[in-house]
Amino acid sequence: MYEYILGKVTFISPYYIVIETNGIGYQISVGNPYRYSGKTDQQIKIYIHQVIREDAHTLYGFSDLDEKQLFLKLISVSGIGPKSALAIMASEDHGGLINAIENEDAKYLTKFPGVGKKTAQQMVLDLKGKLGELETSDAAVEAMAQTPQVSSANQALTEALEALSALGYSEKEIKRITPKLEELGTQQTDEYLRNALKLMMKR
Repeated sequence: MYEYILGKVTFISPYYIVIETNGIGYQISVGNPYRYSGKTDQQIKIYIHQVIREDAHTLYGFSDLDEKQLFLKLISVSGIGPKSALAIMASEDHGGLINAIENEDAKYLTKFPGVGKKTAQQMVLDLKGKLGELETSDAAVEAMAQTPQVSSANQALTEALEALSALGYSEKEIKRITPKLEELGTQQTDEYLRNALKLMMKR
């Protein structure tokens, strides 16, 4: 089983990033691919978890061990698969997620794509009291955010909206917040996506 990959970021899409090491490009699904926009052709360490199924072998990536451990906790809950867990973690407000579970705030949890009332209740049942050892890595997130953007503002917004769709948000949900994102003016893709996820959680 893989623990992490050390390599260069060679490609970024709304769905995944590619890390090249020793001449091999690894396709890695991450919650917010655009966190790595300023890391293209730079070497990074990304922690990974491999999921093997009959029709696919998928690598899921995380910036640190705490993120990986949170992901593993989430997929241990009945009704939450790897894709759903990644979407839940994409907002990067892991402290808010942990607090919602500890406080049995099902209303907050159902704001995530693919999480209904039953799944939210199961998250509380399975994870309450078991997440206290996990820390949020705000410093790592901020470091990723301080990156240059080479694309135009419109392209950046388009990429952010595509990333929302990849996470499982519906077209209706995306259209609802698009005008609010347009009001923010020129931003990097990563910034658009972060603000979009915050708006989604205010539903």
